[in-house]
Amino acid sequence: MTDRHPLFKPLVFVGGLVFGFGLGFSHMARPEVVLNFLTFEDLGLPFVMFGAAIVSGIAFTLLPRIRDAAPLTGDRYERRLKPFDRNVLIGGAVFGVGWGLSGICPGAAYASLGVGNVTILWALAGMFLGAYAQGYWRSRSQVRNSSATGAD
Repeated sequence: MTDRHPLFKPLVFVGGLVFGFGLGFSHMARPEVVLNFLTFEDLGLPFVMFGAAIVSGIAFTLLPRIRDAAPLTGDRYERRLKPFDRNVLIGGAVFGVGWGLSGICPGAAYASLGVGNVTILWALAGMFLGAYAQGYWRSRSQVRNSSATGAD
């Protein structure tokens, strides 16, 4: 593991606070706002999403031209392409169903808890249970695959 800059964790914490504040300030941490978007009654969410995508796009375009590596980690800026396979499709479907049922995505769930929505704990419990089940399923399938190839 590479040594990280001493300000790495404090800056990640501050970044999380700013992100959570932004979600709370824009009312995106309220499940009813997300559910209203999904039923096409309130289209404020796409403006927040597109605004974030524009800022991210500019950063991902300009930063590699300015610096060779990230200032706090030293990691090189590079694209990390992932395969578009059935895991992506299944994961996206599960995420979408969970988002539609709870009206919240994982990042906004913590911000929602921060603005006093205690019932969001049920959604957070479901997210943790789903992540655990996926990890368990994936580890079992990897063990099965490695034992099948080791029997040759």
